[in-house]
Amino acid sequence: MVGGGTGAFIGGVHRIAARMDGNFVLLAGALSSDPVRSHQSAVELGLDPSRSYASFDEMAEAEATRADGIEAVSIVTPNHLHAAAATAFLRRGIHVLCDKPLTATLPEAQALAQVARNSDAQFILTHNYTGYPMVRQARALIARGDLGALRLVHVEYLQDWMTEAVETQGSKQAEWRTDPARAGAGGALGDIGTHAHNLAGFMTGENVQSVAADIQSFGANRVLDDNAHVLLRYGSGMRGTLSCSQVAPGQENGLSIRIYGEKGGLHWQQENPNVLWFTPFGEPTRRMTRMGAQADPAAIAASRIPAGHPEGYLEAFANIYTDAAAALRAGHVNADLPDIADGLAGMRFVAACVTSSKNDSKWVEL
Repeated sequence: MVGGGTGAFIGGVHRIAARMDGNFVLLAGALSSDPVRSHQSAVELGLDPSRSYASFDEMAEAEATRADGIEAVSIVTPNHLHAAAATAFLRRGIHVLCDKPLTATLPEAQALAQVARNSDAQFILTHNYTGYPMVRQARALIARGDLGALRLVHVEYLQDWMTEAVETQGSKQAEWRTDPARAGAGGALGDIGTHAHNLAGFMTGENVQSVAADIQSFGANRVLDDNAHVLLRYGSGMRGTLSCSQVAPGQENGLSIRIYGEKGGLHWQQENPNVLWFTPFGEPTRRMTRMGAQADPAAIAASRIPAGHPEGYLEAFANIYTDAAAALRAGHVNADLPDIADGLAGMRFVAACVTSSKNDSKWVEL
């Protein structure tokens, strides 16, 4: 693992997800940009001191030359380090699982994509919400035509944790997310807007063609956006809206999506992830549940326990790691796993939204 040391929320989540199904063992780490903190974190996690590294470059070089070196690396640093860290491991044939967004800037993403194409190693982007069973149920319903030709998608991701200036109050997570040098061009757009964008594409199988965006920073002296409203046009003719905010009081982690086609519609909310609402046009709304009577094989395959027992965020995240393990053994990434192309699409989305908003919300092609 690169990053994810003491005090880092997402590193712990990745470690739980990686070991939940017994496919990965944590062997080595460059867990902080501060060598002292990195080694302290390694001690806390029980790593062999000889495999605790002061930098990801040192780690990539050393592990690539060991007979028992790591097979894959999980990168959970702030955005500005993704490209350099991933490049170091890909060039040495070590598989990469990287947190989103792909990089801090679009040029970095394009350069990393070329490195990935030239590497024998696989690259997987951990858009973890695609791991939910009912998200995969929705994807299957749409793919087999139960909604008919798609017309509308409305996706939102609303939080309230940055309503106050927490970046000035000691929040490590907020400090780097509000710093363009570390987060990149997008604030809320890069942090959670990319999740919403990816979820809509994963469920519908459609790619955004152009955007018209209105982005704001409501926080005092906050440079990056903390709120965004985006109109979406898709190549198929489908239209959509995307809203993301981190200054919406009362919203803890409000990721939800509605999709409508000529034959019906569906609705899914991340805070109640085991339920998918499906309404065939002119018929009563159907409540579909994880492992329920109408469960699709894709949803069943992503489930671990019987119906009625809730599965949530950690299990969905673990599905990404479990699918990744299968992909690495098979030698190729399957359709359920976000990859370098998904990462590039997310970075193009952020760049297009920023450009659009700077130009009076004019339409910008991705």
